[in-house]
Amino acid sequence: MNNNIPFKTANILLPKKDFEKWSVIACDQFTSDKAYWDDTKKHVGDYRSTLKITLPEIYLEGENTEETIKNINAEMKKYLTEDVFTEYKDAMIYVERTQADGRIRPGIIGAVDLEDYDYRKGSEKLIRATEGTVLERIPPRVKIRKDAPLELPHIALLIDDINKTVIEPLSAKKSSMTKLYDFDLMMGGGHIEGYLIDQEEIGRITNALANLCNNEEHPLLFAVGDGNHSLATAKECYEMIKKDDPEAAQNSPARYALAEVGNIHCTALDFEPIYRVVFGVDSDDFINEFKKHFETKTPNTTIIYTHENKEGTVEIDVPEDKLTTGVIQAYIDSYLTKNPTVKVDYIHGTNDVKALSSAPNTVGLIYEGISKDTLFSSVKATGSLPRKTFSMGEARDKRYYLECRKIK
Repeated sequence: MNNNIPFKTANILLPKKDFEKWSVIACDQFTSDKAYWDDTKKHVGDYRSTLKITLPEIYLEGENTEETIKNINAEMKKYLTEDVFTEYKDAMIYVERTQADGRIRPGIIGAVDLEDYDYRKGSEKLIRATEGTVLERIPPRVKIRKDAPLELPHIALLIDDINKTVIEPLSAKKSSMTKLYDFDLMMGGGHIEGYLIDQEEIGRITNALANLCNNEEHPLLFAVGDGNHSLATAKECYEMIKKDDPEAAQNSPARYALAEVGNIHCTALDFEPIYRVVFGVDSDDFINEFKKHFETKTPNTTIIYTHENKEGTVEIDVPEDKLTTGVIQAYIDSYLTKNPTVKVDYIHGTNDVKALSSAPNTVGLIYEGISKDTLFSSVKATGSLPRKTFSMGEARDKRYYLECRKIK
C-alpha cells in the first residue's frame, strides 16, 4: 500500500437506525429557501438527525447563532453518550448515490490528510481548491467546528481517472461486501447505498490513486468539487492546534477530514453553473447599469436576466482568458461596494433563480457554465477558479450528511 497518498481509512460512525430521518442535505444548499428547511424540520420531527447537529447556512446570521452552536455541540455529545452510533474502525465506504434522474454516481468515503491540502491560489499540493476561497466565510465556520466533538462531511473531492481504475471496479464486488445502509433520502434526494470496503480493496484503491500521480512533478490528485469552505475550515482548525502544540497535532484526529471521492469522468456527474440572484435592488437600475457596463460591439456571450416574472438578455464580451462567472462576479462586487445594502446569493438551478427573482427588488442572472473536462487543466494552469463557478449537479443531488467521525 502506498502510504504517501493523502487518502486514508477512518473510524467512521453511522447511526444504528432511522437512516432516512438522520440524513439531511448539506448546510450550504437552499440558502434562500426557508420553506425547504421548514419542511425538513417538520419531516425530522423528534427523531435523531444530522439536522440537529449542523447549522444550515440560511440560519448562519441569526440572532442567537452562538447559543445555537453551543446547542449543536451539546447534541453531538448527547448522541455520543446515548449509543446512537456503530463505529467502523479503519474503514472506507463505497457509496452508490441514485440521483433524482435515476443515474448512479459512485464514490468512496475516507479521510484526507490536511497536510496535503492548501486552498490558496497557486498551491502545488496534492489536494487543491477549485474556486476562490472567501476568507470571511471561514471564521463563522471555525466557531462551529473548533469545539465540536464530531465532523459530518459534505466535502466532495474529484479525481481525474479517465480509465476508471479507482472507484468503478468496486461496483462488480458489491455482492461480497457488507452492506451498511440502503434507503431513500428525504426531500426528493434520491436513493443511497453504502458498502464496507475490505482491506485488500483499500490497498488496491491506494495504489490506483498513486498511479494517477505518475509522471507529474506537481500532480493535482484531488480537486475540491464541493465543500470548499468546509475543508478550508477544517484546515484552519488543524493549523490552530498545530500552532499550539505541533507535535500533538501530527497525531490529532483533527489532522484529517472525512470526504467523498468521486471521478470527474463519471457519466452521472454534471457540472451546472451557479447563478447569481441580487436582493434589495432597484431592478430597473441594476439592469440598466449592467447593460451599460457590458455594452460592446463584439459580444460573444448571452446573459439572461429575470425579475418579477419578466426576462431579457444582455450580450457581453468575455475575454478568452476569463470565465463568464468571474466577469459577472467582478461587476456584482463593484456594484455591492457602491450599494452596501444589496445582497447576493448563489443559486443552483434556473427554476430556483426564476422563483426567487419573481419578488420585487430582486434580479436573477442566468448564463452558461464551464465544461467539467476543463477543470483539472484550468486549475493546474491558473490556480483556483472564481468563487461559486460551478455546481456538481442539481441542488437535491448534493451530498447528504450521513457518516460521522470523532475529531476530539
